[in-house]
Amino acid sequence: MTTPRTLDTEQARTRLHELIVLDVRTPGEYATGHLPGAHNIPLDHLDRALPDIRHAAQRGDILVVCASGARSENACHTLAAHGITTATLAGGTGAWAADGHAFHHPDGTRRTAWSMERQVRLAAGAIVLTGLALGRLRPAFRLVSAGIAGGLALSAVTNTCGMAALLARLPHNRPRRGDLEATLAALRDH
Repeated sequence: MTTPRTLDTEQARTRLHELIVLDVRTPGEYATGHLPGAHNIPLDHLDRALPDIRHAAQRGDILVVCASGARSENACHTLAAHGITTATLAGGTGAWAADGHAFHHPDGTRRTAWSMERQVRLAAGAIVLTGLALGRLRPAFRLVSAGIAGGLALSAVTNTCGMAALLARLPHNRPRRGDLEATLAALRDH
């Protein structure tokens, strides 16, 4: 698997007017602020959006973004497997913010939502602590903590995260049906 083409934040900023930006973070993360003009298509809805992304790619270059660059890199690989050429933003929206570039806030307010990485850290930590605490009653419960540790190690090696995939299915991380449909319509009209 090849590494997708990357743009640094300055390259993306200067080309933003000509790029079609796909933000693959969850709707909650997207609502906290996103690159101006970005379309929110959560990573787990990418397959459904393929026809509209393919259509948009015929009219311009696509830049895929997420919080750190890991999910957008996975999205780029998925899109490349379907013949769609894309680039990813090096360092994601975290790098965009660190470099002082502006975010768009849909309703004019700044919402706070937990990033997927933070949600994973909370869930993993809570499960490990629970496994250790219950392990005092029954030693077999320590296997729960060991399982989470193994999952985190596998996540680091493969640059994927099963826990993030599960957490993305929680209601606050899911797009409302109308929102996704409006995003896909905007891509078709782009």
